[in-house]
Amino acid sequence: MEYDEGSWKQVGGEASGFRFISRRKQVNSPRVKAKSPRHRLARALSVPEVIANGVGATIGAGVYVLVGTVAREEAGPALSISFLIAGIASALSAFCYAELASRCPSAGSAYHYSYVCVGEGVAWLVGWALILEYSIGSSAVARGISPNLALYFGGPDSLPYFLARVTIPGINVVVDPCAAVLVLIVTALLCSGIKESSIVQAVITGANICVLLFVISVGSFIGFQTGWVGYKITDGFFPYGLNGVLAGSGTVFFSYIGFDAVASTAEEVKNPQRDLPLGIGISLSICCLLYMLVSVVVVGLVPYFAMDPDTPISSAFANYGIGWAAHVITSGALLALCSAVMGSILPQPRILMAMARDGLLPSFFSSVHKRTQVPVNSTLVTGIFAASLAFFMDVSQLAGMVSVGTLFSFTIVAISILVVRYLPPDEIPLPASLMESIDSVSLRYSIQQKSEKKQRSVENSGSNKIQHDGLSQDTTNASIAQPLILKKTNQENLSEQTRRKRASWSITAVCVGVLILTKSATYTLLPFFLHVLGCSLGTFILLGGLAVLYWINQDDGRHSFGHSGGFTCPFVPALPVGSILINVYLLVNLGPGTWFRVSIWIVAGVLVYLLYGRTHSGLTNVVYVPAAHVDEIYEASSHLVV
Repeated sequence: MEYDEGSWKQVGGEASGFRFISRRKQVNSPRVKAKSPRHRLARALSVPEVIANGVGATIGAGVYVLVGTVAREEAGPALSISFLIAGIASALSAFCYAELASRCPSAGSAYHYSYVCVGEGVAWLVGWALILEYSIGSSAVARGISPNLALYFGGPDSLPYFLARVTIPGINVVVDPCAAVLVLIVTALLCSGIKESSIVQAVITGANICVLLFVISVGSFIGFQTGWVGYKITDGFFPYGLNGVLAGSGTVFFSYIGFDAVASTAEEVKNPQRDLPLGIGISLSICCLLYMLVSVVVVGLVPYFAMDPDTPISSAFANYGIGWAAHVITSGALLALCSAVMGSILPQPRILMAMARDGLLPSFFSSVHKRTQVPVNSTLVTGIFAASLAFFMDVSQLAGMVSVGTLFSFTIVAISILVVRYLPPDEIPLPASLMESIDSVSLRYSIQQKSEKKQRSVENSGSNKIQHDGLSQDTTNASIAQPLILKKTNQENLSEQTRRKRASWSITAVCVGVLILTKSATYTLLPFFLHVLGCSLGTFILLGGLAVLYWINQDDGRHSFGHSGGFTCPFVPALPVGSILINVYLLVNLGPGTWFRVSIWIVAGVLVYLLYGRTHSGLTNVVYVPAAHVDEIYEASSHLVV
């Protein structure tokens, strides 16, 4: 590919109009890390600790309630099939996360991946949505501690006065000091160090798994003795049909969303290329297996229509005269709540730190404590904010907003996989302080290219003259010409520029087709003709884009993008496209109230970005140069990246 001097000078400042939305940062910069020790996190996590964080963030107290609700209303005895389908669907996103976490092992997870692969505007929205997700998620989970803890003191209203919920007269606000205390304890633990908090998380997660194994083993023993009465029902294994099983899988899908917390600790893992994919894969497999076994046992003990929707597991054991098991199960629910709160708070400070590193948030959030090597400022702000929400608000009505952040980040991560494979960034942003070196290297290549063009012109004219005289020296002339400059004329191979352009349009077509298809499929108020037309059009655009992606070759630059030698997502492009389809389908099915509340948060985020992030971004004054010449530019310069 030929570059003239002007193509090197793509400055990402305000003068570039709206280019700031699409400016992308480098995968990582060893020079930046070497010059910024105050931003370094401690690489202290091994595979078992990564798995513990993943399982702890995934298995919440919902499993102790969710099995009853979904079995009664949607799946029936086929609840385990719903968990399996949801596990497979979440595995599509997990595969995408595993490759990007391996290639780009930096804090920030989906925010960082989208900043590298898609652009600053989308990255900001992802980071802003994740902040909302983790804040509301941790507060909502913490609010569940009071009713479960009260069971140890004799009943719902038996908590000590300093932990009990109190209604403030006049404004009808129910404050929950127990939830706030739990969040503050978890925050203090996270500030002590990633190794220390991971050990505590591993202990809590191990105890929670032991409770679930107790449910599985004791419940299986009872089931084999009594004949599994829950499966001896007249309306069969699929009382709600296949649609009920699929609806149940959509409900329990959110029981698997914990691997994003694993990806957020990428900078704190000892061997991220190996440990992160292993941690994501093993933790997801453990959770899926436990969910399925628990659902098989509980639905087999009690007919689905007779299950208690609030306490399905403990009531199932109580029906067989094992009331003492309720205390064990309540202990498991409390442990799951604690680990889920820790798993929700852990990623957010690292996302805030990553955004502050990039200049999109104030540098206050990017500082790392010298001794503990954790982002203490971000952790304290996160904990205080989450504790305030948990204390003053019942955020269960805002729980749908958590789903928006999760599904949006899953979608962008899947799109990022397509970008890495077909459109990996071929330009690197360098600071304007290196402009002198950039100009010298650019000028040298410009002169060299002009000389090569002139040489080819002379050789071509000489070749024509020799052929006219009856002599043949084509072979000699071809050997003299530079092989890297000559363009391939084989019609079976697309030129690089054409291939990238077709890949770009194909990825866009896939996204547009998915949006049209999912909106048409879920908007039931449309007339039948428009419903069929929309679904057909969306399917046609989606399959057309997918077919072109299969037809064109993946970019050779994918092999050198980021850190090599790690996990590679299989079945590209089908797998990420399937992930996009599932996540967008779930997104468009969220209620209008959820979207209204989320839109307010997004508008606030856009204002923050336009007023602060856009002008303070680390890419405000950079020059994009071909990746092949970066090392040469640094060698020619006496400056280092600051």
